[in-house]
Amino acid sequence: MRTDSSPGSLPAREHLPAGDAGTPVLDVVIPVYNEEKDLQPCVLRLHQHLKSTFPYAFRITIADNASTDTTPQVASRLEAELAEVRSFRLEQKGRGRALRTVWSASDAPILAYMDVDLSTDLNALLPLVAPLISGHSDLAIGSRLSRSSRVVRGAKREFISRTYNLILRGSLQARFSDAQCGFKAIRRDVAQVLLPLVEDTGWFFDTEMLVLAERAGLRIHEVPVDWVDDPDSTVHIVKTATDDLKGVWRVGKALAGGSLPLDRLARPFGDDPRDREIQDVPKGLARQLVGFCVVGGLSTLFYLLLYTVFRQFSGSQIANALALLVSAIANTAANRRLTFGVRGRGDAVKHQAQGLVVFGIGLILTSGSLAALNAASSDPGHTTELAVLVAANLAATVLRFLLFRAWVFPDRRDDDRPSTVVASHTPAPNTPYDISYDNPYGTPCDSTQFRAGEAADRSWRDATLQLQPLRPTDTDPRNRR
Repeated sequence: MRTDSSPGSLPAREHLPAGDAGTPVLDVVIPVYNEEKDLQPCVLRLHQHLKSTFPYAFRITIADNASTDTTPQVASRLEAELAEVRSFRLEQKGRGRALRTVWSASDAPILAYMDVDLSTDLNALLPLVAPLISGHSDLAIGSRLSRSSRVVRGAKREFISRTYNLILRGSLQARFSDAQCGFKAIRRDVAQVLLPLVEDTGWFFDTEMLVLAERAGLRIHEVPVDWVDDPDSTVHIVKTATDDLKGVWRVGKALAGGSLPLDRLARPFGDDPRDREIQDVPKGLARQLVGFCVVGGLSTLFYLLLYTVFRQFSGSQIANALALLVSAIANTAANRRLTFGVRGRGDAVKHQAQGLVVFGIGLILTSGSLAALNAASSDPGHTTELAVLVAANLAATVLRFLLFRAWVFPDRRDDDRPSTVVASHTPAPNTPYDISYDNPYGTPCDSTQFRAGEAADRSWRDATLQLQPLRPTDTDPRNRR
């Protein structure tokens, strides 16, 4: 799992200007492998559709994944005949590799892709990208599992698709409905900081990208689509399913371990210009309260269980201190991860030390309550002790939340974050596979070159995106520092 740091937090989404006819607004990528038969009809149909219905400038990019038939020649011919068509070739297979390579080099603010078989009705294309153009959403996906979708496919593929999405919901808590539909779009500013975190280069690329985006709090728009299964599809179902399950395990493990810097993908509070002028707005207070209450309730039960056990062989004060100490350590760790979203091992010892200070305050409250109870009654019953401890813990809980929020896990302010936000594209050295995007409308624009062979493997970020490493101790030999 990549742990590269992204260039910084994303800025507020903006509506793309409608009057700029220079750089294409939309870049639709068609990844292909040995598609000499379907490629030309697909591109011609898509080109005609965009010409007649899409109100912005567009580009169609053919991404050839090491085809061994005449697909490269067909792509070159289409590029020569149609001004809005570009093509390039990668010498390694992998749909995810092709999408990441093209999207990383594209200058279009909206990036999309669709399968060459055009199983999805093209009337869904404008609704797919409209929320990204308007600034409402960060990613958009076509869904074949929406209630209003109309889908024609066999029972076997239907069963596999629904089962896979149920697995995602159960294991990765995914809330999007369809991870595998070959009809997706993303804003370029989001892609620049999200793609370095995505490791898969094959069919699991889509799922990994969506899961990370959703966990980071990015907005994913879903469009119901009309979809007709391609009976001649060359996808190997068993191998793809096996690779997907391996990817689910890998991503789930990385998320559980907190090794991904997803906080770098957070949007600022509000996308309305008026919201940006508001200062010191509490961020995530409602969510933190809910998480803290859940953790607090479980911690209280855990504490009472420990107290009951320790009380069997010690006095009430010792049993209370031991139970509170153990439950406090578990409570701090749970709130750190679940309530306040702090991931990784950074400052973990510091947070536990601060949590022990909070524990000391709670100990004073609960011990003082027990002392007062013992002063009032020489032999209080066990039920009475528990009732007093519950009341004291409720008071300590309120104080604990305030201290956690204001002192142990304070909100990060925007001015504490890195000021470098833009990931720059840098040209690669001379290579037989250098490509360059020029403006198809005649106005010169900045060209971006990259080495396809280098971009196809995991060293692609060295040739396209200059990213700040997550940890200074990262010894990945691919980082040129």
